[in-house]
Amino acid sequence: MKWVRPENQHERGAGTVLGLALGAVVTALLLGLLLLAQAGVMASRAASAADLAALAAADAARGLTPGDPCAVASEVAGKHAAKITSCTVVGGDVVEVGTELAQPFQWGVATGRARAGPPP
Repeated sequence: MKWVRPENQHERGAGTVLGLALGAVVTALLLGLLLLAQAGVMASRAASAADLAALAAADAARGLTPGDPCAVASEVAGKHAAKITSCTVVGGDVVEVGTELAQPFQWGVATGRARAGPPP
């Protein structure tokens, strides 16, 4: 039996190239999904830091804890690796706080805002 050389020799290895391209596309999609998930986690952390800072500042504004409300908010946000971008005492007892949390890849910041005060 004689081996016959196929006419389409130029297609040899095309499956390998296709497999590598498909692997690169899947890897890029997974990397994008990972970055999107990380952005969501950072936004959640910034919002949590803003919530906790606003609650602590509202307690200080009401006189339940000692200290200046914005200084207390800054201290609490700092413990959560966040920075206060705005702090406003509204109406004596209500505090509005804005926080910022730097992204680890330096592609921007995650922000959070919260408002806290006495119960209605």
